Amino acid sequence: MNAQENIHSAIEAVLIAASSPVTLEELASACAKDPQQINAAIEELIQEYEDTARGFRISKTSQGYRFITSPDCYDVVARFITEPLNARLSPSAMETLAVIAYKQPVSRGQISSIRGVNVDSVIKTLESRGYIAETGRDSGPGQAILYGTTHEFLERLGLSSVNELPSLGDFVPDASIMEQFEKSLLGEITTPTNSSS
Repeated sequence: MNAQENIHSAIEAVLIAASSPVTLEELASACAKDPQQINAAIEELIQEYEDTARGFRISKTSQGYRFITSPDCYDVVARFITEPLNARLSPSAMETLAVIAYKQPVSRGQISSIRGVNVDSVIKTLESRGYIAETGRDSGPGQAILYGTTHEFLERLGLSSVNELPSLGDFVPDASIMEQFEKSLLGEITTPTNSSS
């Protein structure tokens, strides 16, 4: 890498790290170069980004230099920002996704039965995010659509297979605890009282 490429890399690194526009003087100081050298290098980068149709540009504002999105990519960025793909999943969607992940292949009716609520809109959301997909049809009456998780789902969790999901046993209390809990709900457990002599 020659000296000029080093300057280019240094300018790019500073602009990426900066949370606000960077002045020519600040760039020169950070790169340990003369402001005129920095100015020339910025002009070269601006031309290079335009010539190679990059998705970003260097913009000069009254406060200094900063990276901006290329005008050619505004439509793509607008879709990315306005579409709900980056919104967090609601608790309802997370619960539904967990049911599908652990019970797949599973039908909409089975999911609704487990969760106790209608899951139609949640299924649509999860499908649009690419986390679940149709995997087939149930062989029973009505041949309900069966759902399963996708490769995108595994990638987001950093897994190579659904077999790597944590065991459900890790989240369920021991059987003896559940038995005690059930008895207490039914009023079968009585607390001993101290008898006075």
